Amino acid sequence: MAEVTAAQVKELRERTGAPMLACRNALREAGGDVEASVELLRARGEAQAAKRAGKEANEGAIDSYIHRGGGTQIGVLVEVNCETDFVARTDDFKAFVHDLAVHIAAAAPLGVSDEDIPAEDREREERIAIEQAADRPENVRERIVSGKLDKWLADVVLLRQKHVNEEKYEGKTIDEIRAKLASDTGENIVIRRFARFAIGG
Repeated sequence: MAEVTAAQVKELRERTGAPMLACRNALREAGGDVEASVELLRARGEAQAAKRAGKEANEGAIDSYIHRGGGTQIGVLVEVNCETDFVARTDDFKAFVHDLAVHIAAAAPLGVSDEDIPAEDREREERIAIEQAADRPENVRERIVSGKLDKWLADVVLLRQKHVNEEKYEGKTIDEIRAKLASDTGENIVIRRFARFAIGG
C-alpha cells in the first residue's frame, strides 16, 4: 500500500472539501495519485451528498450584492449553509454564494422553494390561468391550468430558476448548481433565505 503524506491529504482536502479520513483512504486506494483520488471522491460524492441531505447544515456564509444602474438600486442579502466551517471558507462555496446574490438581484425570485410562495400569489395565478383556459375544451382545462401554474413557479421560485449567467452555468437551475456543489464537497448545502430590496424599480 502506498505511503500517504500529510501534504497529499491536505492538498486533496483543499481541492475537494472531503473529510480528512476519506481523503487519506482515497489516496491509499489510488496509490498516492492525487488526480485519481479527486476522481474517486467525486464519484462517491453524489452518493454521499444524497445520504447527507438530512444532515444539519449549521455553518455557511452570508453575502451581499448591491446593483446600481439605470435609475434603480437593488440590494440583496443571502444566507447559504453547509455542514463545516472548512467548506464555508472554500473559494467554490464563497463563489456560489456571491453568484447567487447576483442572480437574486437580477431574477427577483419570490421565495427559495415552492413552499415559500405565498398562498395568495398562487391563488391569483391559478385564477388567471383558469380564465385564460376558459375557452378551451373542458377535458384539457385542468392540464392547461396546471401547466401554466408550473411555468409561473419556474419563473419565481429561486431553486427552479436558471442562473442568469447562462454562459458560466450552462443553463443549469439554481438547484442543479447547488446539488453539484453538494456532490463536490460531500456536504449538505442549503439555501436558507434571502432578502431583496429595490429603490426606483
